[in-house]
Amino acid sequence: MSTIDRRHFLKTGAVGALASAAASKAVFAQAPDAASATSVPAPTNGDAAHPPKVTRILAEFIVKTGYQDLPAQVRKEGVRTLMNWVGVAVGGSHDETVDRAVAALTPFSGPPQANLLGRTERFDIMNAAFINGVSSHIFDYDDTHLKTIIHPAGPVVSAILAYSQYRPVSGKDFLNALVLGVETELRIGNAVYPNHYDVGWHITGTCGVFGAAAATGKLMGLSVQQMIWALGLAASQPVGLRESFGSMNKSFNPGRAAADGIFAALLAGKDYTSSDGMIEAKRGWANTISTKQDYREITEGLGSHYESTLNTYKPFACGIVIHPAIDAAIQLRNQYHLKAEQIDRIDLRVNPLVIELTGKKTPQIGLEGKFSIYHAVAIAVIDGAAGEKQFSDAKVRDPMTVALRQKVNTIIDPAVKPEQVDMTITLKDGRKLHKFIQHAIGSTEVPMTDQQLEKKFSDLTEGILSPDRTRKLIDTCWQVEQLNSAGEIALSALPQ
Repeated sequence: MSTIDRRHFLKTGAVGALASAAASKAVFAQAPDAASATSVPAPTNGDAAHPPKVTRILAEFIVKTGYQDLPAQVRKEGVRTLMNWVGVAVGGSHDETVDRAVAALTPFSGPPQANLLGRTERFDIMNAAFINGVSSHIFDYDDTHLKTIIHPAGPVVSAILAYSQYRPVSGKDFLNALVLGVETELRIGNAVYPNHYDVGWHITGTCGVFGAAAATGKLMGLSVQQMIWALGLAASQPVGLRESFGSMNKSFNPGRAAADGIFAALLAGKDYTSSDGMIEAKRGWANTISTKQDYREITEGLGSHYESTLNTYKPFACGIVIHPAIDAAIQLRNQYHLKAEQIDRIDLRVNPLVIELTGKKTPQIGLEGKFSIYHAVAIAVIDGAAGEKQFSDAKVRDPMTVALRQKVNTIIDPAVKPEQVDMTITLKDGRKLHKFIQHAIGSTEVPMTDQQLEKKFSDLTEGILSPDRTRKLIDTCWQVEQLNSAGEIALSALPQ
């Protein structure tokens, strides 16, 4: 999928509901104790000569916000973010990309401090964070903040899970750091998106390093000044260019952001200094890598509005523009107990963008199948699913799949929005079955349920973890807030 067009689709199709949230003007309380908290006036966006001190404001928020300050909904979404990340990280753990990274780094890794999820190797925390971050992004099946297209969990959770095996932390502290790290990277991303992304930066890497530094620094107990330095050192390590998409380098980016974030926090913890205004200064991060700087996106609503509650999870292992058609096909299949041999034709009314991005009629390999609405609809009817297994080379070439996708017809209709689809399935007995999708499963309007996340998790870990091991790992993730040591998550992800 063209990344510029993908960004356009996500922005126009999924962000309308965010406007009211962005309008919030409240800022975080100065102390975690609500009884003694005082409000701080929300800074303006300033001007080029006098920008607000957003690096300090953000650092103070990170340092002073405790687990008890997080609203219940925010905590819940943090747990769901963790669940989804662990599943995709284990699922990608034996991909060739990870094998090559392990082979390359094994001779140079430091002490065996942290586990690789789904594998038996142990690495030092920075290399473990890097490899787990790579593993979690390989399938492009990870979480997505639709407003910026940042995949939030990869840099943040990869960093703090490795750190929590080196220095044990409670599950509550772990979840608090996760939420604050995600909030940090998303707010910084909001401030420079879309200009920063459009020029060619891979925003998951460039903003993810801030999230990893903030989350790790929170677990380390950094002071406000040290957190300012950690954010400054993170700003000095932007990683990821969109030119890397389609290669192993793409999943390198969140992995490297995770490792670089730990690196920044560790240095800051020993008073390794940086500028106090590395995000907003004239020659700082935002002005150097973007022509847009909206600092209100970073500071407004801190502590009252959480971008992390807008995180979404992919139910299907392919470009999001195909998701409405898959959703429609699966719903009709399940409702009418459809079999491929019953179907005479499948007609889809779709936005022009859908064909532009996913119009491959005769894919030959699994990766091409991810960019074929014809294949996606066919496997959705046949399997009732569209996970990673449905986009294998074997599935693309299966005679039943090939026969059914030849019955899929697309009708371009600009009146149909990119996030919609109008599907009619005509059966051989003459019946016509119709389904219109306004918002597909996995969107902010129709989020995946906990049960659907568990099914996705189990599918990804099949063949890597035993069913009993998978169940234990799922339960450990759900119960993260009750854990005495968050490192149990990584230990539960070891293959038997």
